Amino acid sequence: MNSRRKTLIALALASLAMAPAYAETYPSRPIRLVVPYAPGGSADIVARRISEEWSKQLGGSIYVENKAGAGGNIGVNDVAKSTPDGYSIGLHTVSLAINPSIFKKMPYDTLKEIAPIGMVATSQHVLIVNNNFPAKNTAELITAAKAAPGKFNYGSAGSGSTFHMSAELFKSAAGTDITHIPYKGGGPALIDTIAGQVDMSFPVLSAAQPHIQAGKVRALGVTGPKRSSLMPNVPTLAESGVPNYNFETWFIVFAPAGTPKDIVDKLNAALNKTLSNATLKERMVKEGFDPTPSTPPQAQEKVKTEMDAWAKLVKTRGITAE
Repeated sequence: MNSRRKTLIALALASLAMAPAYAETYPSRPIRLVVPYAPGGSADIVARRISEEWSKQLGGSIYVENKAGAGGNIGVNDVAKSTPDGYSIGLHTVSLAINPSIFKKMPYDTLKEIAPIGMVATSQHVLIVNNNFPAKNTAELITAAKAAPGKFNYGSAGSGSTFHMSAELFKSAAGTDITHIPYKGGGPALIDTIAGQVDMSFPVLSAAQPHIQAGKVRALGVTGPKRSSLMPNVPTLAESGVPNYNFETWFIVFAPAGTPKDIVDKLNAALNKTLSNATLKERMVKEGFDPTPSTPPQAQEKVKTEMDAWAKLVKTRGITAE
């Protein structure tokens, strides 16, 4: 055995021996939590809500860094390619499972280069229409859309966004042809729905709620499996005539693949304690987010299962982000 090989083996054994000690002293410096979207969006809100309490539970410091672009791929790739030492982690949405199907070329391999730490929360979207839109409920909207294929349109936060995918799932389930108008963000799409530049949109509930309460738009149905406690009088789309419709965006935190298991487990345990904090939990629920703690394997399975499900819809409807 040559000296170089002996040295490499010695270094590997030393690394394994040091792993438990490393976990015991982790974190010894600030942790970067990358959000792959601009400030102010739902992912950014969730990251900033949990970061302070998560820091306390972990016994360290976590700061949020926004790194937007390419449907979240730029920020995720930054984390995936970072040193797997627990000091660069990320928070993403269901788009983590959608993007591999709609982008022709991905900068990272979702299942091989990312190590899920745990689920954070889920949030419903809501179908809203401009106040001048003729349909007063979902059944009337479906009837009108079927009578005039392509006449009506919806705004989204961009191709491949959760706005976009929740709408395409609706079109598929309801058998309608509604034209997609992509915007550069959820805010502009929501504003143009209010102004009547587009007929409808599927924003995150937390973003749309103030406008719905102010009477600026009408809510026809929420996208999740049950009514929201924030708007109990608004039915689900499933109970409004869209069979088996169910769409919730979810939020997950992850590390680069190769991050020591002890570090991932430590981050997960602190995260789950954070999500169990009564004050934080109450605040998140009031903002439209339902905390959903999990184990790392459960988070990994969630990503894989949803990747398979979205791949089928994307193929069927020919959806692309390019």
